[in-house]
Amino acid sequence: MMTTKNAVPKTTLRQKTQLMSGSEIERTLVRLAHEILERNDGVDGLGLVGIRRRGVPIAERLGKMIQRVEKKKIPVGALDITFYRDDLSTLGPKPVVQQAEIGFSIEGKKVVLVDDVLYTGRTTRAALDALFSHGRPSLVQLLVLIDRGHRELPVEATFIGRIVQTTDREVIEVKLTEIDDAEKVLLMER
Repeated sequence: MMTTKNAVPKTTLRQKTQLMSGSEIERTLVRLAHEILERNDGVDGLGLVGIRRRGVPIAERLGKMIQRVEKKKIPVGALDITFYRDDLSTLGPKPVVQQAEIGFSIEGKKVVLVDDVLYTGRTTRAALDALFSHGRPSLVQLLVLIDRGHRELPVEATFIGRIVQTTDREVIEVKLTEIDDAEKVLLMER
């Protein structure tokens, strides 16, 4: 079997430490919601787009928090980037390409692209390709719950929940109730 240089073999991960509890995630998202509002002067022309998988519930939570503060609903959508990834050969069997609709027009909007972890920047690059296939926003800002460094591409988040210095042997696992039936951020080690 041929593998590529970037292929990550399936290994057992062991938990090294818990980085965030459920209440810490909640407090961090409240802060990020306020930062979004401050930087964008409110909600006019603003939309949130979560990157599947865990970026979607984070975006939905932020949308609800912003609505509570501003008393206005802002559009929240989802983006499936599977087709746009440049590392498909390292991910195992070819994924099924899904044409996911964001759910609102991004044309001319200020879009906050939401993901759980920023690592190499490749997911963000793929998300930008996918996003621009749906239209041309006036501004794109990246929000991540965790920035763990180790960039391969020149990508920087506008909004960061927490910066965590990691080694290449470490993995960040974000667990969200909507997907995992748990609420925490773990630092795992190969």
